[in-house]
Amino acid sequence: MAIHSQEQADSTTDLLQPEERYNNTLPSPTKDHHCRRFLEILSYICLFVGTVVASVLSRFYFQHGGSNRWLATLVQSAGFPLFLLPVFLSPSSTSRRCFNLPRHLFLLSLVLGILLGINNLLVSCGTSYLPVSTSSLLLSTQLAFTLVLSAVIVQIPLTFTNLNAVILITLSSLLLAFQKSSGGDKLPGESWTQYYLGFAATLGAAFMFAAYLPVMEIVYRGVDSFRMVMEVQFVMEAAATALSATGMAMTMDDWKENWDLGPTAYWIVLGATVLSWQLCFMGTAGTIYLTSSLHSGICMTALLPINVMAGVFIFGDDLGPEKIVAVVLCVWGFASYLYGESKKNEDDVIKGHAENKGVVDSVERKHGSVDAAVENV
Repeated sequence: MAIHSQEQADSTTDLLQPEERYNNTLPSPTKDHHCRRFLEILSYICLFVGTVVASVLSRFYFQHGGSNRWLATLVQSAGFPLFLLPVFLSPSSTSRRCFNLPRHLFLLSLVLGILLGINNLLVSCGTSYLPVSTSSLLLSTQLAFTLVLSAVIVQIPLTFTNLNAVILITLSSLLLAFQKSSGGDKLPGESWTQYYLGFAATLGAAFMFAAYLPVMEIVYRGVDSFRMVMEVQFVMEAAATALSATGMAMTMDDWKENWDLGPTAYWIVLGATVLSWQLCFMGTAGTIYLTSSLHSGICMTALLPINVMAGVFIFGDDLGPEKIVAVVLCVWGFASYLYGESKKNEDDVIKGHAENKGVVDSVERKHGSVDAAVENV
C-alpha cells in the first residue's frame, strides 16, 4: 500500500509539472519585456529625430554653397564608430563575443553595405538638385514599394489599416508636390538636365531603400540579440563609408566649395549631419528588428511632411493650404496605422488569455481526477 501510495504521489507530481511550466510562462512584466520596450522607444526617438534633422542639414549644406556630393554621401555613414556604443552597452542572450559574426552574415553585411553606399549617393544627388517638396513626394513612393516588397519578401499580410495609412500618407506627399508642378520646380540656377537627374536619383533611392527594409528584416531574423543587430549595422556602415571615401578620393581635384557661412559653421554642419544620419540608421535598424520593415517604412514616410514644414521655417518656403492639408492627411494616416496595430495587439492578448485559460482548465481537470484516485486508494 505504501508503494502504491508513493506511485500515486509520483503521478500527482508529474501532473503538477505542466502547471508549473504554465505558471513559468505566464505573461508578466519581466526584465526582458521592459528592456525590449525601452529599446523600442529609443529606436523611435532616434528614427524621428535623425530622419528630420538629417534631411534638413543635408539640404542646408547644399543651400549654403556645399557642392561635393561624395562628401554628402560620406557623412551619411562616416559616423559608424558610434555604433560601438550600443554594441557594448546592449545586453546579449548568449555568451558570444562582440563582432564574432558568422562568416556568411559578415559577407552579406559587406554586400548590403556597398548597396547602402550607392543608395546614399542617390540620396545626395536628389538632395542637391531638388527642393524639399519634390524630394518628399518622390521619397514617399518608398512606402508603396515597401508595402509590396514586404508582402512578397517577408509575407506580411495586407490589412485595411495598412492600406489606408499608405494611401493617406502617399496622398499627403503628392499634394505637397502638386502645388508647384504647374509653374516648374527647379532650384535657382539649375538646368532641366540637373533637375531630371535629381528626379531619377531620388526615385532610385526610394526603390532601393524600400527593398533594403524587408531584406534587413529577413537578415535580422537570424540574429540573437539587439547587440548583434548593431554589429551588422556597424559592418554595413563601414562598407558604405569605404565606398564613399573611395569616390571622394577619386574626385578630390574637382572639389571646390563655395561655403558662405564660414569654416566654423561648415564643420559644425558636417559634424551634426554625421550624428543625425547615424541616429536615423540606428533607429531604422532597431525599428525593423523590434517591429517590422513595413512599420519602419510607415514611420519614416509619416515624417516627410514634417521635413517640408521645417523647410518653411528654415529655408523660407511658402506655407500654402496644400501643405496644411498634407500634414493633416499624414497625421491621419499614421494614426490609422497605430489604431490598427493597437487593435491587433488587443486581439492577440485576448486570444492568448483564452488559450492560457484552456491550459489551466485542463490542468485542473487532471488534478481533480488524481485527487479522486488518491481518495479511492
